[in-house]
Amino acid sequence: MITTLEDQKVHEVEKQHDIRETSLDEKFSIDIQDGDEALRLIGAERTAQFSEEYNAKLRRKLDMLIPPLCAAVYFTQFLDKTSLNYASIMGLPIVGQHYNLVSLAFYLGFLVWEFPTVYISQKTRVAKYLGFNIITWGAILMLHSVGTSFGAFFALRFLLGMCESCVAPSLILIISMFYKKNEQSRRISWFYVMNGMTQIFGGFVAYGVSFYDGKLLAPYKIIYILLGGLAILVGICVLIWLPDSPVHAKFLTKEERIAALERVRDDAGGTENKRLKKYQVIEAVCDIRTWLIVLTTLLTSIPNGALSNFSNIIIRNLGYTSKQTLILSTPGGAVAALMTLFCGWYSDKKGERMVPIVFAIVPTIVGSAMLIGLNNSGKKGVLLFAVYLIGTFGSALSSVYAYNASNTSGHTKKSTINAMTLVAFSIGNIIGTEIFLPKDAPAYLPGKTAIMVLLTVQLAISLLLRRINIRLNIKKVAKIEEEKTRRGWTDADIQRERERHAFADLTDKENIYFVYTA
Repeated sequence: MITTLEDQKVHEVEKQHDIRETSLDEKFSIDIQDGDEALRLIGAERTAQFSEEYNAKLRRKLDMLIPPLCAAVYFTQFLDKTSLNYASIMGLPIVGQHYNLVSLAFYLGFLVWEFPTVYISQKTRVAKYLGFNIITWGAILMLHSVGTSFGAFFALRFLLGMCESCVAPSLILIISMFYKKNEQSRRISWFYVMNGMTQIFGGFVAYGVSFYDGKLLAPYKIIYILLGGLAILVGICVLIWLPDSPVHAKFLTKEERIAALERVRDDAGGTENKRLKKYQVIEAVCDIRTWLIVLTTLLTSIPNGALSNFSNIIIRNLGYTSKQTLILSTPGGAVAALMTLFCGWYSDKKGERMVPIVFAIVPTIVGSAMLIGLNNSGKKGVLLFAVYLIGTFGSALSSVYAYNASNTSGHTKKSTINAMTLVAFSIGNIIGTEIFLPKDAPAYLPGKTAIMVLLTVQLAISLLLRRINIRLNIKKVAKIEEEKTRRGWTDADIQRERERHAFADLTDKENIYFVYTA
């Protein structure tokens, strides 16, 4: 029985367009009543057309709010996550193997809470849930200034990881709801670039704080108080201004919300659906591409776990003082930021997702080889340059985020794959904290060798995943042509069917009109 105006609207659209009685269309006509929240504003078929000029103006309006807020969130998260890196050379009382374990605790919390947090965010308003978590982790970070024991730091880092585990999945979902496929990678790079920017900002802040004599508070405690306060401020801004979806975007007029949804209709990626669908979870787990992207995330996260906590120690071990190390770490952030922006631009410009990963990891492989080959050479400048080169690999995860946003449909499937990706991220980072062991100091050659080997393997995986997506697109085109011939459809009929499937919350495999981005 139809009980709501939204359902009536969908029902009338279906009746009007004479759904053909084939098994595919029967399944579609049933599922569309359980489709995206977008159907609250628009019908199953396009009923409104907007000019390119109107859409460009709307995109600029979106760009003025969504990417800056996403960037502020990611800036805060990465700064908070790597605060331990700065504290390690500013009087932190946790050293040796205890330091490794405290580094690991963040990713244990991340790992334990990733699946629950993704599914909770699907059931709630994603931006509001994100804002709540940011405020909570800000408070937890400030509590780091109180703890002095290993147990206290371990527990606080664990809780911090739990709270921050929702960030990447939430931001990926928001970007995919508001932006077309050929716009997503660049927007993701705009917030992911904060990884590099925080390295610059954090380095200079820590450098300034390091001159304080510590009579009232130890320098590392000041860092935690400042960063925690910043996180709380960003969380409040997210609660107030970041939209949950185009349907709930209060900063847009009703016409603009409809236009925002129509802009992304042809991509067939969908927007929101609050219902968890078991079959989509199963499809995600059984998709070979899911496991390849999980493996990609794992292989690129192991270096991240190592270098995000040990990069400053590596630089200091080249023969620099702690103060010099804080300043000398900042150019590495600039290198990482520039690579991220380049990969985002190239990814959207060329419609590629895997090739930018290759661009990102090749310099890291070269830098690792230089650090290994020139160890004990005394060439501090060359070795420092190699450290900067290593930082480019971080852009690979930005491309992975863009890949998930562009190549997955069905809200539950998308949430599941994002969760699996971030679980792999946390496992990789946990492993990464243990490849730079105290017994290998000061050169850490086994860790550097591991980074070089892992990323070399990743080159082959990237190319394999690209090839699989290209082959899947060829099969989809053939299937559409088969349907077109069998039913006697015109190109206009195909476009109509493409539009009808867009917000039905179908997975990318179910929807033959979904196009993968290689």
